[in-house]
Amino acid sequence: MKHNHSLSLAAALTMAATCALRSQADQPVDVGAPEIISHRTNPHGKDDGGTAPVGSTGTITPTITYHSNGQILTGIPNVYVIWYGDWAQNNGTDDATGQDIVRNFLTYVGASPYNSYFNINTTYSVPGLTISGQVQFAKEATDTGSQGTKLTDSKIGSIVQLAISSGKLPKDPNGVYFVLTSSNVNESSGFCNRYCGWHTRGTILGTDIKYSFVGNAARCLRSCAIQSVSPNNNPGVDGMVSVIAHELEETVTDPDLNAWYDSQGAENADKCAWTFGTAQHQLSNGSWANMQIGSRNYLIQRNLLRGAGQGDVCATAVDLINHTYTP
Repeated sequence: MKHNHSLSLAAALTMAATCALRSQADQPVDVGAPEIISHRTNPHGKDDGGTAPVGSTGTITPTITYHSNGQILTGIPNVYVIWYGDWAQNNGTDDATGQDIVRNFLTYVGASPYNSYFNINTTYSVPGLTISGQVQFAKEATDTGSQGTKLTDSKIGSIVQLAISSGKLPKDPNGVYFVLTSSNVNESSGFCNRYCGWHTRGTILGTDIKYSFVGNAARCLRSCAIQSVSPNNNPGVDGMVSVIAHELEETVTDPDLNAWYDSQGAENADKCAWTFGTAQHQLSNGSWANMQIGSRNYLIQRNLLRGAGQGDVCATAVDLINHTYTP
């Protein structure tokens, strides 16, 4: 369903968005919060014994459609990361290795020869607006806690605003800004019980800025991760990466929340959330992975491949290469 309401922050930060949400329970609870499109929590409610769920088969309905004059991100969008909170802990997850897991994914997911998965988004090009199937990890910044450890939706916007206004990150209308929080930080409108991440847009310093929140799934593995043992021996951050992929796909195809979604308000990655296909292999530590990107293995949710000769279907990179879409 679609919702509209307004937001007042500081004079320097004005946001307005149209949001597609699956249910009323997905809505943020902050007064004056930005409208968001959220990544729901794990519907299985548990780790599936090291084996990821296959998910649905065949055509995914209702059909996703393009809404007239909606914007998509063309060219090669830039990805910016704000490491929020304490990412220098000795807890095996919020540390330099955890950050490298994310960096490796973002560096290579949109670059040849690893971008077969991200190329699924090219099927959302429309006349005059072409999605390249590429993305560039442009820059990162650190915020050790300017807004505290209990965040509201509006504080996520403030974190992005501060990173830009301070000069740590550029002001980029073709960028996607990720606020990635350490496991000691909570997003109080529903992280871990309503969602694992979300994306939205806002007018920040006079520019239309697209941004996303994703929390470290170590805070709630049963809700926001699919494996308790993971490809990179960091279930919290490995869980984050699948959510990052989800939000990145949706931000490219629906950056202003007015382009690609179905009659129920679901965007492309929503329709394939928590499904991983059968193109998986088991690693020596017992975890499962479905793609290698750069130097690391990952288990990443499928994305919706539009009009693959048999309607809209969920697919992984291997599916796209081999033209096999049934999981």
